[in-house]
Order: sequence, then structure tokens, then C-alpha cells
Amino acid sequence: MLVAAAVCPCPPLLVPEVAAGATPELDPARDACVDALGVLAAARPDRLVVVGPAGQDGEYPAGSRGSFQGFGVDLDVSLGRGAVDAADARAVLPASLAVAAWLLDRTDRADTPVTGLGVGEPLAAERCIQSGRDIAGSAERVALLVMGDASACRTLKAPGYLDDRAADFDASVARALAGADVAALKALDVRLAHELKASGRAPWQVLAGAAEDADLDGSLLYDDAPYGVGYLVATWS
Repeated sequence: MLVAAAVCPCPPLLVPEVAAGATPELDPARDACVDALGVLAAARPDRLVVVGPAGQDGEYPAGSRGSFQGFGVDLDVSLGRGAVDAADARAVLPASLAVAAWLLDRTDRADTPVTGLGVGEPLAAERCIQSGRDIAGSAERVALLVMGDASACRTLKAPGYLDDRAADFDASVARALAGADVAALKALDVRLAHELKASGRAPWQVLAGAAEDADLDGSLLYDDAPYGVGYLVATWS
């Protein structure tokens, strides 16, 4: 059963070494993420599952490695503790889960087992929801760390340029996360999310499936769009 969830954005710029001179601009988002992960730790889960957007669907066991070398930084991370076969391609974390691993390294998780799930952007809503249900049923006390960005079209200089629909879309997601509104997340428009380059859509719908019977309360900790990309931090507990 799902006992807690944290929702965080996943830009590699959250990692100060990657952000370099832009580090202070994202300090509020980093602080909010740390606070959100504290809620997960306080829930004392039996299992923590990290869910994030990826190029293709894939499961990542504890100990899977990630790297920020592709962003010009000699920094490696590991998803929890564990040993994996270096030849196992699934053990190479996508960027969203590498950011999650970096965040988790900065929090006290005791010895909670951690695994990762990458979800491809085209994954249909119902499959995301069913995946969430399966995760929730995998242990008595399950926590989710849900990585993903809102729209990338909030300003003219945004990665997706300016789209007048982006602000309203992001506001609707923010309301859903603040209110732990499972139905609203399930109903997100998949096509619109794709057009607005909202990488969090599929992970958020995994959360919706996991939280169906959990009766959790939501809290929105951060809502802003630096660089024209919507970043949201929330907790459900």
C-alpha cells in the first residue's frame, strides 16, 4: 500500500556541479526537494520506488549506476545500495533517475530498499495507472519518489518556445498535486502533455494508480518556471 509520495522535477541542473553559475537560481527548488524526501523518510516505508521519464520503459535494481558525464561533469551516482552486473544495460540510469539518486544520497533513508522504474513518454495512461497499482501492491508500506517536469513552453526562451496553453496546464497539475487529486491526474490529456513537452505526465499517472486507495493528503512545496520550464515539488502523505 502506498503510504507516502514525493514529486520532484528532474532537470540535471538540480545538481550544482551541472548548474555551475546558475546554482543559486534553483536553490529554492533543491530545498523543496530535500523537504519532500524528508516526508518519505518519516513514513518509514518497506520499499521505495523511484519513477521517472526515460527513453524507454525499464526497471532498475538497487545499485544501478548513473552518470552526469554527458552534461560535462565527472560525477557518478548509485541508486541505493546493491550490486549489479555491469553488463546489464538496465543498470544504466536514465537522467531523471540519476537526478533522483543524487537527491537520495543527500537524505537519510536508513536501509529502505530502493528500485527504479523508467517510463517512456508515449506510455498510455491506463498502463501507467496499472503500473502504479502493481507498485502499491508490492509491499505493505510503499513510498514513491516521482520525478518529472511540467511543460517546457512557458516563455519565448523555453526549450519548447512559448505555448499559451502551458501555464493553464501546469496550474491544473499543481492543483492536482496540492490536493492529492487522483482523478485529475488520471484525466491528464496525454496528447496535450506531449505537445507541451511535459515529461512528468506518465510518472504522475503512475502515482495516480498507486494512490487510488491510499487516502493521502497533498501539499505543494514549490511551483515555478525558471528557464521557461514548469517545476513542481509536492508531497502526499
